[in-house]
Amino acid sequence: MQSLTRLLSNCTLTLQPQHRVTVATALQQLRTKTKYVEKPKPGAGQQFRRIVHFPDQYTVQPLKITHLAGRDPVTGRMVAKGIGGGIKQQYRWVKWVRDGPSEGAPQEERVVELLRDGCRTAKVALVAVGDELKYILATENMREGDILKTSRVIPRIPVRPNEGDAYPLGALPVGTRIHCLEKNPGQPCHLIHAAGTFGTILRKFDDKVVVQLPSKREFAFDRTCMATVGRLSNVEHNKEHVGSAQRMREMGNRPRSGLWKRKEGKHGRKIRRLPPMTTITPPPAPKEQEIKLTLHL
Repeated sequence: MQSLTRLLSNCTLTLQPQHRVTVATALQQLRTKTKYVEKPKPGAGQQFRRIVHFPDQYTVQPLKITHLAGRDPVTGRMVAKGIGGGIKQQYRWVKWVRDGPSEGAPQEERVVELLRDGCRTAKVALVAVGDELKYILATENMREGDILKTSRVIPRIPVRPNEGDAYPLGALPVGTRIHCLEKNPGQPCHLIHAAGTFGTILRKFDDKVVVQLPSKREFAFDRTCMATVGRLSNVEHNKEHVGSAQRMREMGNRPRSGLWKRKEGKHGRKIRRLPPMTTITPPPAPKEQEIKLTLHL
């Protein structure tokens, strides 16, 4: 018996690293009785503030919203901090494509009403064209009853546009203020949407038009990209004073403190040189679908 005890005392049990991790994970699950839940990381263009329930067809009726308060809609786990509460809002569906005739006279549209939308900073204009109603972003000096023009024609001489008119970049003179700019021809106008912002046409070369965005960066777009003329409404938005913590909660923001430093840290001010001009290239062509044929003899 003593010899057996002496033999066992000299023996050691060794496990490979993979087995160690498996055993540790199994023991941890047994102790806590929890399961691992995957949740997305904040950012990457994903919004955890609200979900808008879009119908199948376009409508000017206010759409219903489900508030997420910074949580993942699938698992319910907290993803983005600093979001929650807020006054209930109704979403107005903006039609981002300003499509007009490619030849002949421009299409005329009439401004019916100007509205405030709680889900965006700029005002929204209800526009009538023919028997159709749609929402667009309102410009700084837009009024009810104004006539807007939309065209895809690029004339030899640049046009003299008014606020709210939509033309290709190649049809507008240098120095024009624009917003709602297409990144590639035919895509929705998803550049320059914030209140009081605008882009400026700087110069033209070949089939490209150089536009300076509100960030002061310069991009070269295709001359057929559509843009709306003028500066966006609600110019004083960036100067509004919140005034109280209750107003901040009504805006849908939860309090956070201790993270901000003026010249350093994650949320501090960083002074960097502007990058060089970037040329916008068209998106890659879709892959041809493979067709498989079978022959039964």
